[in-house]
Amino acid sequence: MDRAYHVIVEQIKQLIRDGNLKPGDRLPNEREFCQQLGVSRVTVREALRVLEATGLIQVNLGARGGSFLTSPSPELVGENLAHLLTLSPITASATTEARQIFELGILPLVLERATAEDIAALHDLVAEAKADGASSTDMSAAFHVRLAACTHNPAIEALMHSFHGPLISSLRVAKTIAPHMGLKGVEEHGHLVEAIEDGDLDRARAILAQHLERTAQRLAEK
Repeated sequence: MDRAYHVIVEQIKQLIRDGNLKPGDRLPNEREFCQQLGVSRVTVREALRVLEATGLIQVNLGARGGSFLTSPSPELVGENLAHLLTLSPITASATTEARQIFELGILPLVLERATAEDIAALHDLVAEAKADGASSTDMSAAFHVRLAACTHNPAIEALMHSFHGPLISSLRVAKTIAPHMGLKGVEEHGHLVEAIEDGDLDRARAILAQHLERTAQRLAEK
């Protein structure tokens, strides 16, 4: 199989790393690529397909179309990391242990950087869960992902998004063990938002630590 397109992909990645290509820059068209690199259009198209699939470029159609370098979002980076995580199954207990380190560790940044919009978004997630009368695993995961976004640190957001699959899986296991604890979790989410809004780090840390420890204990009983 022709793997020449890998060379093109790696060359473009190197240009990005070196700072010679920046978000918004337009890449050469297929014909220019073929002439510059001495490869076929099939090879160029395959390279562009790979770059688009990984989120490094966006292909626009039309008279002003072309291939443009993108600025990968935390969600996209997280998705790529998540694909790697799926190759190495992670237990629910290991996931929760990692969350205890990670989420408690980012909490000071959450309190320092959370905006009024962030607080409102967290309140909305809690209100939605209360209106449903229970906390689904998806809603719980959404709350914790949004909490990480309050740091306004793209690396932290990407790591949290990459952890979404294991997070959902661990929450489902915990809910299976103790389905009645969902509403308790929603209440703790609400108290946590209030502590963040008040700027009370000690109270926020205590609430989140207890919240995660309950999950850890449930999983330990499995």
